[in-house]
Amino acid sequence: MQIQPFSVNDGEGIRTDIFMAGCPLRCRWCSNPEGFRQKELVGWYKRKCIGCGACAAVCPQGIGIDMDAAVSDGKPGIVTGHDACIACGACVHACPEEARTHMVSLMDADAVIREVMKHRLFYSYSGGGVTFSGGEATSQPEFLDYVSRELYDSGISIDLESCGYFDFSIVRPALERMDLIFMDLKHMDPEVHRKYTGVSNERILENIALLGSLRHPDGNGSPELVIRIPVIGGVNDTEENIAASAAFVHDALPDAKMELLPYHTFGKIKYEAIGMPFGQDGFYTPGKEEMKKLRDIAAAQGPEIVDYR
Repeated sequence: MQIQPFSVNDGEGIRTDIFMAGCPLRCRWCSNPEGFRQKELVGWYKRKCIGCGACAAVCPQGIGIDMDAAVSDGKPGIVTGHDACIACGACVHACPEEARTHMVSLMDADAVIREVMKHRLFYSYSGGGVTFSGGEATSQPEFLDYVSRELYDSGISIDLESCGYFDFSIVRPALERMDLIFMDLKHMDPEVHRKYTGVSNERILENIALLGSLRHPDGNGSPELVIRIPVIGGVNDTEENIAASAAFVHDALPDAKMELLPYHTFGKIKYEAIGMPFGQDGFYTPGKEEMKKLRDIAAAQGPEIVDYR
């Protein structure tokens, strides 16, 4: 999805974030909807468009300036420009204002490694490194295994952000190379979890508990663990859920830390760019006082509360 250098919110020091497409969850508050599928994707930022028509002039699918408009694709029925797009990138190269952009692209693993290595000096001086994120990095286990192994062998610090829904045995070698693992815990009730994410939380809870068994390949130490709760107003912000979540984490992983992050709508523009309904009107951002109260409730159950923002 993106390689983002100079990040300071996803681990220690200055980091390069590798956002990898593909996610088994469909969280209704997701801020990266372009990462739901492992499919090349071109987006259209309408607010940047000047209507010059350069994109339409080169499109092999006959898509006009407005990607939200209906287009006949030669098959029964009518689709929008987003549906008809084959993500060839011709419009991206033609657009003078970057209103058309690659939101998901195919990229060779070695090319990714070369790109992140350009910033190696910043990692050394700041204690930073590379963070795998998404989408969901574990949804591409072969890629994650290869790139994490190459970076680990090169002495680069590597972290991981994950929704926690994966086959632990398959991903374990990559997990054990990590210096820091952030894993989400969105709700303790399996049915509520399914309602808002599309899957039960059972596998996620099992994987959180298994994190305590990880050991670095050289036998020296294990990954630092931070369990994150994205606090969504109207979904999981009750005192009971936060207390139960923190109690579970402390019982399963006594040394793990926790981070509570307030819901935000920064991803709204991405929904517009890919022609997807936003549909998050029922959620709200907890205020500072509410977040402090919830962090205090979590801390009372035992875990150390941290903040990487």
